[in-house]
Amino acid sequence: MSTSSTSAYRVLIADDHPLFRAALREAMAGEAADISEAGSFDAASKALEADSGFDLVLLDLNMPGVSGFSGLMYLRAQYPALPVVVVSANEDPTTIRRCMDFGASGFIPKTLGVDEMRDAVREVLAGGAWSPPDVDLTGPDDGSAKLAARLGTLTPQQVRVLMMLSQGLLNKQIAYELGVSEATVKAHVSAILAKLGVESRTQAVIAASKIEAGQWPERAAGVSAAADLSG
Repeated sequence: MSTSSTSAYRVLIADDHPLFRAALREAMAGEAADISEAGSFDAASKALEADSGFDLVLLDLNMPGVSGFSGLMYLRAQYPALPVVVVSANEDPTTIRRCMDFGASGFIPKTLGVDEMRDAVREVLAGGAWSPPDVDLTGPDDGSAKLAARLGTLTPQQVRVLMMLSQGLLNKQIAYELGVSEATVKAHVSAILAKLGVESRTQAVIAASKIEAGQWPERAAGVSAAADLSG
């Protein structure tokens, strides 16, 4: 990361709401020389693949192409040296703590004013971390911290596979999407099960859903048993 001056920083704003992207761009005025925007996670991923020069990503927690913490997990695994600040309308303390557990450099509620957002981003660009001062990042031990740590050991490709498993895709569909063989997908699934300490694809999806701020998505619990038997 450049340290010569704030004017040298390059920032990627990943948010599907144009008006909020504009608000973030305003907050970054004077803090970055170059600001790029992406309206979906796929667009953000492609921007990062094409250009390794970004100093910071401002990531909406929920946008097209991601579910829950999967986008943050993927970026932290794929680009471990790139700071990611989550910007979200969800101000639940558990969500904030979990984002920081997954390696976010900051969490900015969308209710913050432009000046406060600018101060938060400035602190992260200076090498620090920022989260709402009234949120206790230690929080109660609800049993999900260990699971979060296990999820944090997944490789970028394993995160992508888990994301697709959560969508109910079969091995052959995942293989097609990733441009790899079904055997490779099976190997990734086996590694995911081992790292999460579960025995089936369905259990892996349910385990991942347990960290979603106390939510238990019916879709995750209802993944077809046929998916477990595929390949």
